[in-house]
Amino acid sequence: MPAASDPSVRPGPDAECPCAWVPGRSLRECCGPLVLDGVLAPTPEALMRSRYTAFVLRDADHLWRTWHPRTRPAQVGDLDGVTWLALRVLDTGDGGMNEADTRGTVTFEASYLADDGRRGVLREHSRFERRAGRWFYVDGDELD
Repeated sequence: MPAASDPSVRPGPDAECPCAWVPGRSLRECCGPLVLDGVLAPTPEALMRSRYTAFVLRDADHLWRTWHPRTRPAQVGDLDGVTWLALRVLDTGDGGMNEADTRGTVTFEASYLADDGRRGVLREHSRFERRAGRWFYVDGDELD
């Protein structure tokens, strides 16, 4: 079950989407439909970008819904304490728009600012699986 989402950090639908897939694209035109309206992601990269956006928005519900049932926790952890600053996709593998694709990967880095003033970068190689036509985040390996 997801933790409570924090609507106070939600920008309006015309604000720039945090994932920066297409710079200047609004939340409504990019990840908003996936995060806010439950539209299914067509690829692992789209799902990963929507999950990053959910971290920025502190939307635990989207994170929980898009986590594979086999690997997701009972509750999404605390989303406070970090301000996510930028996302950069480094690589994608498999998991295109082909219906036969059932697995995919995304390697990314996300920079952040912790509440204690510490800056950092999370680098991860994430794995995704398609189940019943829907992509899910399975797990990931942090990279140095």
